[in-house]
Amino acid sequence: MTTLTRRYHFAASHRLHVEQLSAEENAALFGKCNNPFGHGHNYVLSVKVEGPVNRNTGLIVNVGALDRMIEAVILRVFSHRNLNSDLACFANRVPTTENVVQAIADLLEKGWGAWFEGCPEARLAAIHVQETERNSFEMVMKSHLDRQVFPLRAESVTVKAYK
Repeated sequence: MTTLTRRYHFAASHRLHVEQLSAEENAALFGKCNNPFGHGHNYVLSVKVEGPVNRNTGLIVNVGALDRMIEAVILRVFSHRNLNSDLACFANRVPTTENVVQAIADLLEKGWGAWFEGCPEARLAAIHVQETERNSFEMVMKSHLDRQVFPLRAESVTVKAYK
């Protein structure tokens, strides 16, 4: 097996806060990330694809198709958004980067087959999100059967429209 890793960038803001906790408990748990006005990050998303190299093309997957998928499925949803208020999937879930990684993995797995019909053996191997210089999070995929999936409904990834 060979792997390909592509990097993408997006900026988003969030506030780490649990409604059931007191202001003091939230401050102790999340520190400055509990700022009532939120804060932002310039995230770096790395998507790792694994599979055999196609003898005819010399590729695991068509990189252009991967880029188009990431743009359509992830960047348009997450980029320049307030994760707490703009993405329904975080309406009742703290948008920690751990949860962001899981949401991204679920979205990519959900549409993978449709984007890469011609590469049936290529699969999503890992998702890595660099939040800050010191914090990064990774989800290594096994298979959709071996991984506990964070349930996302189709309507949960819609972005709120501004009026």
